[in-house]
Amino acid sequence: MDFFVFIISMAALIYGADLVIKESERIALHYNISGFVIGATLVAFGTSLPEMAASVSASVKGVPDIAVSNVIGSVIFNISLVLGLVFLFAKKVMPDRDIFAKDSAWALFPILVFLIMGLDGKISFFDGIIFLILMVAYLVFLIQSNQVEEIDDELQKEPFKWNKTLPLLLIGFIFTIGGADFAIDSASNIAKSFGVSEWIIGLFLVAIGTSLPELVVSIKAALSNNADMSIGNIIGSNVANFTMVLGLASVVNPLNVDFNTYFFDIAAAVILSLMLVFITANKLYNKSAGIVLLSVLALVVANSL
Repeated sequence: MDFFVFIISMAALIYGADLVIKESERIALHYNISGFVIGATLVAFGTSLPEMAASVSASVKGVPDIAVSNVIGSVIFNISLVLGLVFLFAKKVMPDRDIFAKDSAWALFPILVFLIMGLDGKISFFDGIIFLILMVAYLVFLIQSNQVEEIDDELQKEPFKWNKTLPLLLIGFIFTIGGADFAIDSASNIAKSFGVSEWIIGLFLVAIGTSLPELVVSIKAALSNNADMSIGNIIGSNVANFTMVLGLASVVNPLNVDFNTYFFDIAAAVILSLMLVFITANKLYNKSAGIVLLSVLALVVANSL
């Protein structure tokens, strides 16, 4: 029963997050906020809403292992699974932007800050504030560097109606918050019933579920020969996971981090982030890189089973 509740609640969480971001975009467009600003803020962080809802809910419920492992797992899956599949499926990945020169620091800096903050075994309220300041800094970086996501053309063409947008926005929030609440409860119950740690449940079940938006968006981009956009999307999502997701979760409740127990998984996230920088530095946007990334994922899974 818990598995069924988990699947339904994750679906509600992702659907709700999608509604929230789309209706927020619709409101912004109605008030003539430029597509550039919308793309740099709402769309750039939209795919991280499921992670945020799940981790904040886990923090509120006093299960910090799920809150932290959700972020670590999402970083692992975003780079290894999502980018790995993109490199395999895309016919050609040739970014116009020099990702290494302009974005590599953001691929590494947030996770290094996380490692430093977690040395005392806890991500505190003040650590959370620093993460949120980093989030603002990243938004400024996006705007100044003109690195934004595309706005849905159909959304721009649709006539705006408050009586349609407000109910959908409300439904989106209800689905997002309610889905996250039930997802964490059911995930915790699954962990107890199978005698596995909440960390493992967060690392795999919750992280895979909350990474679905990135997976869908990136694979769609790859099939449309726009796979170069996926790399920026993954970097942005990982930045948001550490700054916005961990930041808000630790402000709600301090989060315990056991580096000794979960060394392998945290190390895997760091190594994959370094691999992403290496790939961008050498422009290794090919199937071989995809196979290597998926192989690292297989090692992570094998170690955790």
